[in-house]
Amino acid sequence: MSLYDDAVLVLNGYEDQPELRDVYLDHLAEHPDGMYKPCGAGHLTSSALVIDPARGRVLLTLHKKLGMWLQMGGHCEEGDATVEAAALREATEESGIAGLTLLPGGPVRLDRHPIPAPCHWHLDVQYAALAPADAEAEISEESLDLRWFAYEDVAGVADTSVVELLKGTLARLA
Repeated sequence: MSLYDDAVLVLNGYEDQPELRDVYLDHLAEHPDGMYKPCGAGHLTSSALVIDPARGRVLLTLHKKLGMWLQMGGHCEEGDATVEAAALREATEESGIAGLTLLPGGPVRLDRHPIPAPCHWHLDVQYAALAPADAEAEISEESLDLRWFAYEDVAGVADTSVVELLKGTLARLA
């Protein structure tokens, strides 16, 4: 199965946010290259909120280009077998934490946001990744900073999409 086929399967199985899900599916139907960065009309990205439920905290990265506190994530690559694998790869690369595991149940949320030209849109498929108990984060070259935040502090540093991703993650953990 190709990464494109996996994305269509994942999105078809995602029951929340039906209108936005349909935007993603329509985009892929219109753009067979819509999984990858070169697609100028927009492309899927995959991300994961790294969470440490035992300590009530999440790991956010201060994005180098955007200057915003975000979850780990980025572009799908040719070697990614699935959208989940892309999210886990990105979370591991950007956090430096080995042994992350994705929260079961598929994507937690979808978030479509505009990006600077030459591309127009990121269609982000958002997961949550559980950090092992002894997790030690290590900043990557893609970040200005990497920091753990208590759940209650996230709204003060991150945008609405991250806050909503945290809410969805906590609801799934409950």
